[in-house]
Amino acid sequence: MTLRLLLLCLLGALVLPSAAQDRLPPAPYAYQQLKDPAQEARAKALMEELRCLVCQGQSIADSDAPLAGDMRHEVRSKIAAGESPAEIKTWLVARYGNWVSYDPPFDGATALLWLGPLLFLALGGWLAFGRFRRGESEDGEDAA
Repeated sequence: MTLRLLLLCLLGALVLPSAAQDRLPPAPYAYQQLKDPAQEARAKALMEELRCLVCQGQSIADSDAPLAGDMRHEVRSKIAAGESPAEIKTWLVARYGNWVSYDPPFDGATALLWLGPLLFLALGGWLAFGRFRRGESEDGEDAA
C-alpha cells in the first residue's frame, strides 16, 4: 500500500509540471512584425536592449519564452501607439526592475556589478605582484 502511494506521488510530481504549461495563444505582436518598417526597426532595436527575464542570457528579440513574447508585444504595441523607445524602456524597468535592461544605471544596487570587474582586476594584479616579488627574493637567496 505504501509503495503504491509513493509511486502515485512520484507520478503526480512528474505530470503536474506539464499541466502548468501556458496554453494561451501568443500575443498578436509576439511573432508578428509591425507594418511600418521604421517603427519595426525602432521596436527591434529596443528589443535587443532588453533582457529576457526567463532565459536571462538572451534578449527578448531572440528568446522564445512566452514572457519574452508578451514583452515583444508590449514593445511593438507601444511603438505603434507612438511612444518613444525611452518611454517604453522606462515603463519596462519600472515594471520588471533594472534587471530587464542590459545597461543598468549605476546606483547602490548595481555598484558591485559595475565595480566588480575592476576589483577583481586589482586583486589579481596585487596577487601577481606579490608572487613575482616573492619569486625575486627567493632567487636572490639561492644565489647567495
